[in-house]
Amino acid sequence: MRKIGQILFLLSLWGMKSGFAELLIPMDSAQQDHLRAYGVAYHALELGLDTEWLLNYRGGSFLIQDDPQIREYCEIRGVTYEVLSPSQVQAIYQTIENSNMNRVVLEKAPKVAVYIPPYAEPWDDAVSLALEYAGIPYDRIYDEDILAGKLDQYDWLHLHHEDFTGQFGKFYLSYRNADWYQREVQVLTQLAHKLGYPKVSQLKLAVAKRIRDYVKRGGFLFAMCSAPITLDIALAADGVDIVGSVYDGDPPDPRAQEKLNFNNTLAFQNFKLIMDPMVYEHSDVDVTREAARRGPKTYFTLFDFSAKFDPVPTILTQDHTRVIKEFLGQDTGFRKSRLKDYVVVMGEVKGTDEAKYIYGSYGKGFFSFLGGHDPEDYQHFIGDPPTDLRFYKHSPGYRLILNNVLFPAAQKQPLKT
Repeated sequence: MRKIGQILFLLSLWGMKSGFAELLIPMDSAQQDHLRAYGVAYHALELGLDTEWLLNYRGGSFLIQDDPQIREYCEIRGVTYEVLSPSQVQAIYQTIENSNMNRVVLEKAPKVAVYIPPYAEPWDDAVSLALEYAGIPYDRIYDEDILAGKLDQYDWLHLHHEDFTGQFGKFYLSYRNADWYQREVQVLTQLAHKLGYPKVSQLKLAVAKRIRDYVKRGGFLFAMCSAPITLDIALAADGVDIVGSVYDGDPPDPRAQEKLNFNNTLAFQNFKLIMDPMVYEHSDVDVTREAARRGPKTYFTLFDFSAKFDPVPTILTQDHTRVIKEFLGQDTGFRKSRLKDYVVVMGEVKGTDEAKYIYGSYGKGFFSFLGGHDPEDYQHFIGDPPTDLRFYKHSPGYRLILNNVLFPAAQKQPLKT
């Protein structure tokens, strides 16, 4: 179940690090910049230094081979570190061995790609903000790159606001006369024609299928806001016109709903489309209306997993708190009744049908979806300035994003039963 039986992270490092000091990057309340600490771990991997992720130990701390470059990097970036003797390291290992904790070897710095359009959008991307603040490099890629086969160059791909259904975010009612909206329609239409697709929806479907195949071959996909749901809608609607005439000049198939094929999707099933172009929603997977009624004092809770037997969700939920403020987006969260059986809920709004944070394995790879737009801006409006992470360096929501970035670095071993 969940294919967890196919992976376990290396536990057999006893006695390999005797005689040398090590650096502990604590991730509990002692850490003065949680977000930049991820950049320290990434930089250590770039330098080829031995690096471990200590799951559930002091908030998911990092243990790094002592090196003057890392010490200097921590001091410049304002990241707390502690110098440990060999005996102190062995004491930590003993604590981990006897608790719901685990040690994960991080092997290499993942090659990261962020799906970003070639035109300016009137909103920011939380993942790009997190990567830049943490000091983790990434490449910008878009449709032309994906269709040219460049995804296999990357270990990790992020999607944010894209509407893979070809309906331009369903912003038609409120923003069809806005310069940014008209520019988006023009650029995407021209790009579709350049690449040989009569419609934007056909281009986006082709891209969605390449992304799904990337995961199937072993890639890791992380997505937020409108991207997770619209990706699956596009895949389910392969060969079916679900797009209104205001977007592509002809009406949708009147039998579109019954023609959806949920065998094609990654995470969601049995959903109902919202095809009215004047309604700012794509389907009934999303819970934004209910979440908005609950208001800004709502929180979602992270589940606790077995670090030794469920290492994947344990990695993805490392944090210094298990309760995190809710935040809205075009798609805020995912209705549990619309999840496929193998999808694992990692965070929920208790007492509701909202799964805020989910993951699943698909083929040889993994996907992880987080609802909402910006973990530190409850209701981020179009045109609002980007969040300044200097003021949110302990953000538990942004930590979830950065957990995902480092996940592909983790060494995998077959489960020993």
